[in-house]
Amino acid sequence: MNLGRSIGLLALILALYILWQIHQVLLLLFTAVVLATALNQLVQQFQRLGIGRGWSVFLSLDILFVIFIIFLWLVVPPFVEQFQELVSLLPRGLQVVQNAINWLEDRLLGTTFPNFTGIENIIQQIQPLATQVVERSVGLFSTSITAVLQLVLVLVITLMLLVNPQPYRQLFIQLFPSFYRQRVNEILSRCETALGSWTVGALMEMVFVGALSGIGLWILQVPLALAHAILAGLFNFIPNIGPTLSVVLPMAIALLDAPWKAGAVLLLYIVIQQVESYWLTPTIMAKQVSLLPAITLTSQIVFTSFFGALGLLMALPLTVVAKTWLEEVLIKDILDKWNYRQPQPDNQ
Repeated sequence: MNLGRSIGLLALILALYILWQIHQVLLLLFTAVVLATALNQLVQQFQRLGIGRGWSVFLSLDILFVIFIIFLWLVVPPFVEQFQELVSLLPRGLQVVQNAINWLEDRLLGTTFPNFTGIENIIQQIQPLATQVVERSVGLFSTSITAVLQLVLVLVITLMLLVNPQPYRQLFIQLFPSFYRQRVNEILSRCETALGSWTVGALMEMVFVGALSGIGLWILQVPLALAHAILAGLFNFIPNIGPTLSVVLPMAIALLDAPWKAGAVLLLYIVIQQVESYWLTPTIMAKQVSLLPAITLTSQIVFTSFFGALGLLMALPLTVVAKTWLEEVLIKDILDKWNYRQPQPDNQ
């Protein structure tokens, strides 16, 4: 290996190391790109009506702001009221639990295990765990502050990209050799189309899950059915974890009305997620972005292990972009044009 290749290899290794050190920042930038691309779909709709880019961005942001205010108005006040009711009923629930523990200790453990020393000793052994919980709570608070700052950074970058995306696009294209820049521009356009299709598919899934949840909760006469339906649709955007989180609040509120309703709500959400996971998602995503279910699940595991919670949230758009680049660069530009010529035998 000559000196030039050695320097090139060293530069490549150094670049990969630097990219890995800033991978969280790059993921935040990619999140901003995804948000800007999704919002750009709405902006382009206004531009097709003859409205300028600046006014289109302004109208799009106004629509999102109004939707956010309506969401807060529909969800926050009733949930605060129900949460206060849950808090007021909490002492009664704790008393029921304490009575059950006392009965278990007196009737069962005291008879079966005469040497049992009581629940108090167990509680004393658990007390050191309380200190760990407090320490972790402090760490969670600092982590929450970091998450808020990251969210603000993402929103600011998203706004910058949405207002004037072309300079940033040209800056990225210039990182490639001159002979390949036109091709990179085409690939970026394909990535934008793929992300737009994924956004439409994700919105369709959210509307489907929210509608079925609302109808089911309305039939079960669970309070705040509309608010729960909205949250179910929004949480469905978070793979795997979101559906689990969305069932907690309706189950808790159903307990205030009748215990059997909590089990019915759990069953309802399980059925909805089974339909969404095994029928809706494969159907919609196969038509929108052609993602195989196994690839989708594998990407979630891989990106979560590398990037944490944000990696899970961005797993699907990352997979969509990676799939587009692999198809265009590796398959079309390299493998499809790789002509293998068999060596000709020497003439004797």
